[in-house]
Amino acid sequence: MGLLRFVRRIITGRNTVDGAGVRLVRLIGQNDVNDFDPFLMLDAFDSKNPHDYVRGFPSHLHRGIETITYLISGEIEHRDSLGNRGLISGGDCQWMTAGSGIIHEEMPKETDWLFGVQLWLNLPAKDKMASPSYGDIKSEDVPVISEQDATIRIISGNYKGTRGAFHGEYVDAIFLDVSLNPQAEWTFFSERDSTLFLYILQGGGCFDHEGEESAFEKQVVLFGEGNELFVKVGNEGIRFLLFMANPLNEPVAWGGPIVMNTEEELTLAFTELKNNTFIKTERTDE
Repeated sequence: MGLLRFVRRIITGRNTVDGAGVRLVRLIGQNDVNDFDPFLMLDAFDSKNPHDYVRGFPSHLHRGIETITYLISGEIEHRDSLGNRGLISGGDCQWMTAGSGIIHEEMPKETDWLFGVQLWLNLPAKDKMASPSYGDIKSEDVPVISEQDATIRIISGNYKGTRGAFHGEYVDAIFLDVSLNPQAEWTFFSERDSTLFLYILQGGGCFDHEGEESAFEKQVVLFGEGNELFVKVGNEGIRFLLFMANPLNEPVAWGGPIVMNTEEELTLAFTELKNNTFIKTERTDE
């Protein structure tokens, strides 16, 4: 019998404004680095009012991280300094490796409902200055596994021998979109020392056999170590995003959109930005 993961933290998040005026909920951030290693930040957006998001995220830079944007509903237009352009829609995912440095913009389009998340994933020290790249994951390319009372979409990683639509080159992260029917029970097996958390999109459930640890829509549930995750679903069913990866156990120096390992590296990054030497990889479409 496996070691059941206990609920370590339940987080509701806080309303904030980012970009050029996008209203969102910040669920994890700089104060959570140690608990969520290698995950850095999770923002959720859920609005049927275009005024909350159409100003978007105009041109801005990143270094030292990967940004992962996943949409349940809506449309976001992407453009970056590598020359990549694209539109992600419901069920699509954008996996961008900033690496040594990239400039991009993300502009939500006016739709009936913008609903999704953006996750920041840290890069190991040895890969902070890797060449930037862009992964465009279309909904139709995401494997879907149907089990008794469960539907699992595998965005990245591996689930019961089925490989996801994307495989991270630097951090082998598992990212699942899981829907469970009312009153269902579901068990997920994992590496004991990995970091594992859920973000509940809809519904709610219990995460222990005694029914004492419950969480609901719009909450993050962080689990302690163990190799078995247990979910007992409530009357409304549940849909959640599951994220898991091994911690890096490295120092974090975080300055806005740049995440390095030392303050000296941060200073260098901002000096390069001032001197117009920040971007190391030029666009490939010219």
